[in-house]
Amino acid sequence: MEGKVRDNKNIETFEESMVVALAGNPNAGKTTLFNALTGLRQKVANYPGVTVERVEGFWKSKSDDVQPRVIDLPGLYSLDATSTDELIARNVLRGQMTGFPRPDVVVVVADASNLERNLYLVTQLTEFDVPVVVALTMLDLAASHGLVIDSGKLQDLMGIPVVPVNVKRKIGLNELREAVLNARSAATAQASTEPRESESIHLSLSDNEGANARIFQRYAFIADVYQQAVSSNDTSDAPAFSEKLDSILTHRFFGLLILVMILLVVFQAIFSWATLPMDLLDAGFGSLGAFVSDALPEGIITDLIVDGVIAGVGGILIFLPQILLLFLFISVLEDSGYMARAAFLLDKLMSRFGLHGKAFLPLMSSFACAIPGIMATRTIENKRDRLATILIAPFMSCSARLPVYALMIAAFFSGKTVLGFVSLGAVLMLAMYALGIGVAIVAGFVFKKTILKSPPPPFVMELPPYRLPNIRTVFQNMLSRSWLFVKRAGTIILLISIVLWGLMYFPRSDSPASSDQDKTASAQLENSYAGALGKTIEPVIKPLGFDWKVGVAIVASFAAREVLVSTLSIIYNVGEDGDEESPTLIKAIRDAKKTDGNPVWTPLSALSLMVFFVLAMQCMSTLAIVRRETNSWGWVAFMFGYMTVLAYAASFLTYQGGKLLGFG
Repeated sequence: MEGKVRDNKNIETFEESMVVALAGNPNAGKTTLFNALTGLRQKVANYPGVTVERVEGFWKSKSDDVQPRVIDLPGLYSLDATSTDELIARNVLRGQMTGFPRPDVVVVVADASNLERNLYLVTQLTEFDVPVVVALTMLDLAASHGLVIDSGKLQDLMGIPVVPVNVKRKIGLNELREAVLNARSAATAQASTEPRESESIHLSLSDNEGANARIFQRYAFIADVYQQAVSSNDTSDAPAFSEKLDSILTHRFFGLLILVMILLVVFQAIFSWATLPMDLLDAGFGSLGAFVSDALPEGIITDLIVDGVIAGVGGILIFLPQILLLFLFISVLEDSGYMARAAFLLDKLMSRFGLHGKAFLPLMSSFACAIPGIMATRTIENKRDRLATILIAPFMSCSARLPVYALMIAAFFSGKTVLGFVSLGAVLMLAMYALGIGVAIVAGFVFKKTILKSPPPPFVMELPPYRLPNIRTVFQNMLSRSWLFVKRAGTIILLISIVLWGLMYFPRSDSPASSDQDKTASAQLENSYAGALGKTIEPVIKPLGFDWKVGVAIVASFAAREVLVSTLSIIYNVGEDGDEESPTLIKAIRDAKKTDGNPVWTPLSALSLMVFFVLAMQCMSTLAIVRRETNSWGWVAFMFGYMTVLAYAASFLTYQGGKLLGFG
């Protein structure tokens, strides 16, 4: 039967019997309503040719005869087409968006507690030749403010259906569905392909009138409707609860202190709480690899499955705990209304460096991992601000860099102090974090003054009312975003994992296998394409204090920064299980000699490597997610290129400058 749907795979190809566009102001409850209407039957992607995300699904119902396709338009205050979001919404409504049919009905989600402002978008939408139905939300919040809304009167004055809804209590959802179906039925006979002036509302706006006159007339109409349909029974002069809370949470001192505490909790969660599930996932894929290796005969196919596919999939899914936690916190903070307060507090500080106030959380999250940090930039509306934040997020020293820092410090700086009591290792660790932050600030400032230059918009931000987060919405957003990461970025990561495996696996060594498996693995790596590449780039990296073995480790660490440690373990015959705390690996690095008898490693070359890893883009997973978030390989290439150049220059200055100062 037409209109019947069984799974999400049909969303793009299915011949829907009806299309509904869901529109509304930010914070009006549109996402909550969309999730209630579609459940898990959603698809998340980008609109064609832009990085703006689209979400669509099917309106679930016990009835199988009509299951409308619901397109969730970007959150909008108006349709004046001054932003990408507004232009997309206009094109969808006009049927001019590639791959999207023109909607049969538009459902406008209007916040009853802020109705006068919401009605502006409603009046604009009624000027398109598409039936409009208003879903009136936040009625309980309006009542708490002493507002009484006569929805029947509002419907009569506007000339369009108005349906009060309460998603949490499941009130009005059936009535909304009925109103949508009726609106579509009534409009079928008189459907037109060209926009026309609305006959629903009582505006006489001719094309000959100036823009200002039209606007004034629109506002006059809205004010008249509001006065007749809304009354107030609030006689109290006491400040509202939200105002009292804002006096603390947006305070110049206490507000920042509370924000820092909240961010520390988020940071701690992403950095520490995810450790156990990440370790379990790592151990699980390790066990799976061992099982498959034992079950299948030795050979290239088995090695590909174990070291290429299973290890690649494990490298993808190991990030899931961090991403789930990140989007859990983001959803809670946004749904509660606090995220807007945080951006308000930080915008002045961040704007000094050319960044948006909302860039703070993504940058903080990137200390745990740049992947969830970059995904968190979705809360930044302006495209250029978002790109600037994405481009500098990987400078934050993530947890994957720690094994590199720890190994170098343990090998060359352990037991040394500064001023007689401060650990030199702690000072160096702090210096690496400070270097990343400093370079990020400078890079962000430069980007906003050059390639991402744009006039600073006035910081006008609506502070939405405080409310308890909708648990269903929070978890649905968390799961859908995480699945999107696995589905989109995961395919790229898996492909690159297999390529890197091939570089280290081929060509197979002709030398007889040694009884010492560590030596055999070391010989294989030296004679592989990765080994050849390391030797090829040795003249380039020699001025940084690195030899070809470090070059091999740098190439291998593109899979993940921490792979550098295990690669060095293989090269120095310690075994691939050696870690940054392994005394054997530390001793092997200290004792490594060049052909002339001089040490391969010195404290200066170790410091040079640490500086390189602070700034280099040594993470294929991050590049994959940048491709996903920017919808462009060009920005991926730019990020990899400029970060590599910066890393090389800083490492060069560190090593060569140190030698000039006599620290060689």
